[in-house]
Amino acid sequence: MSNPPKGSPAKGPTVRQRSLPARVLGTQAERLAEPQPPRAGRIVAYVFLFVLGLLVSLCGCFVQALWPPFGMLLAVAASLGLFYGGLRLTGTKLGAGVPLGGWFLMLLVLMSPRPEGDFVLSADLTSYAYLFLGAVGGVICATLPTRSAFGFGAPGPGR
Repeated sequence: MSNPPKGSPAKGPTVRQRSLPARVLGTQAERLAEPQPPRAGRIVAYVFLFVLGLLVSLCGCFVQALWPPFGMLLAVAASLGLFYGGLRLTGTKLGAGVPLGGWFLMLLVLMSPRPEGDFVLSADLTSYAYLFLGAVGGVICATLPTRSAFGFGAPGPGR
């Protein structure tokens, strides 16, 4: 059997292109096959991710109010990028939960009124959308499959 001439379509099974989310985020099998960082590296990453969660929340509160509605979309994208990045960096669900905790802690501080009557996070639609989308996105990231075979990053049997 001879090869088809150049320029003519090849006959046979076609390879299906992966969707954009699968190319960007990877498949579950690809994520589970990645090696997990050492424990000391994960602990340092958790501290760093908590501080980043605080900072992203602080910046997001001002950005979402500065350029509505595009600022809100930018702030939510930064938050979700941090949560998913923490998940991929550490390979544990805790990697997404720690920055989510820092993010939410800063929001609690910024939502409380000051003695002067001022507050940072106002009660309008973009603020509520930022709170809701950030919290739901963080929970979704924290429930994605991870490389950790056990719990929230605790080493499983045989590790």
